[in-house]
Amino acid sequence: MSNLILILPEHLSRTVSSLRSANPKEDFVIFIECSKDWSTANNHKKKIIYSLASMRQFAADLVKEGFKVEYLKIEDKKNSGILELELELAVKKTGCEKVVITKPGDYKTAKRLRELSQRLSVEIKLLEDDRFLCDEKSFNFYAKDKNNLRMEFFYRNMRKKFGILMESGKPVGGKWNLDAENRKFPRGGIESIPRVQHAQDQITKGVIRLVKKSFAKNFGDAEDFNFAVTRTEAVAVLEHFIQNCLPSFGEYQDAMLAGENEMFHSQIGLYLNNGLLTPLECIQMAEKSFYAGLAPLNSVEGFIRQILGWREFIRGVYWIKMPDYAEANFFECDRPLPQFFWDGNTNMNCLKQCISETKRHAYAHHIQRLMVLGNFLLLSGVSPADVNNWFLGVYADAHEWVELPNVTGMALFADGGYLASKPYAAGGAYINKMSDYCKSCAYNVKEKVGEDACPFNYLYWDFISRNREKISANQRMSMIFRTYDKMPADRKKQIASDSRRFLDKIA
Repeated sequence: MSNLILILPEHLSRTVSSLRSANPKEDFVIFIECSKDWSTANNHKKKIIYSLASMRQFAADLVKEGFKVEYLKIEDKKNSGILELELELAVKKTGCEKVVITKPGDYKTAKRLRELSQRLSVEIKLLEDDRFLCDEKSFNFYAKDKNNLRMEFFYRNMRKKFGILMESGKPVGGKWNLDAENRKFPRGGIESIPRVQHAQDQITKGVIRLVKKSFAKNFGDAEDFNFAVTRTEAVAVLEHFIQNCLPSFGEYQDAMLAGENEMFHSQIGLYLNNGLLTPLECIQMAEKSFYAGLAPLNSVEGFIRQILGWREFIRGVYWIKMPDYAEANFFECDRPLPQFFWDGNTNMNCLKQCISETKRHAYAHHIQRLMVLGNFLLLSGVSPADVNNWFLGVYADAHEWVELPNVTGMALFADGGYLASKPYAAGGAYINKMSDYCKSCAYNVKEKVGEDACPFNYLYWDFISRNREKISANQRMSMIFRTYDKMPADRKKQIASDSRRFLDKIA
């Protein structure tokens, strides 16, 4: 009995459920590069290179193992680029008795495959993606009857379940969360740590040439591509981070420095999200470094929380709330995404830095995404659909299951508070505290209103004012509204005027 195993771009793991019991002598494996997935111009060139190169490398490894592999490349004339059509043709060609697929990470693809199963002459078996540490059934039970969810309590349960940084049923060090120790700014700068360099073989070089030619008009730079595209390379990145960056990661994880997009961050999200790394091996390697005295607890706990806590939590939220979550727009925002999010042409240095680094690297760390880019888009009232479209396309690690809840729930509060207890809105003071961006900005972060004032300052209060009816009942916002109410009438008028002037200018 032969199976046809479809490997999706996010399932590049030899331990993925669809491959675990595969028989190289009988089963067929198919990879389909879907041109539709990359057809919009917002997809970053480096994201496309990474996805295609890592898929082709993984397929080559399976061939070496003796698997019968059918690989449809984007540039193949016989490849329609339509997943359902090519899968249907492959079923007829192979004569297989069953199609086996690990469940996709995004709702639409899963829905399309379920619909296809009703038309095919053979069964499509969707297997659970058990590389995640919390399955959907367990998360649904956790979230049952809750009007909103908070990651912290979920995270504690996961720590207990897996025995991570635990002693006699209690957290090592006596605290579950050491985030308060992780908000320092390196006033004297940092000593940059060279990252692992990956030699490009003919497969990767060929993909780079393809993307430069076929996706020339897409967002971002293709030059200096240096992502890991194999399991071996990804493990090397992880080991380098644990040994060299993790000790300083904790206290500086929220800091931002101009020209330092990497800081001490791991940049392993893209390898976790397509299967080159597994969550548990990353967690256990970090934990081991703590017990060996190689990294402090605040760094190790902070890193583990991102994977064991936030990553698993966000995935659970996605599957509970879809498909409606994609349409969430609590503040009824309808402004289009400003053009400078594509070209970086803005006088606001914090935005210029984050967008320019995104354009160059297809990467920005979580504070850049949340408290600079997301914060600005929230305050400006940009349409959540436009924002999600941008974030999903420009970051190499972005898959809908992780991008959508982070942007919709955290950055934009578009779900009305299901995920976050209050909007993550802030004025320029936060960015000035956690970065050096304000020193080289055309605007003055100390000025609250006027043409020279940092736009974050008046946009923040304008956001508070125009959304009063929707958020004034939030207890965590009560002090903010009391502060606003004490402002003189002329100051409120100036805030509104400055905000309209600025927003009209960037429309």
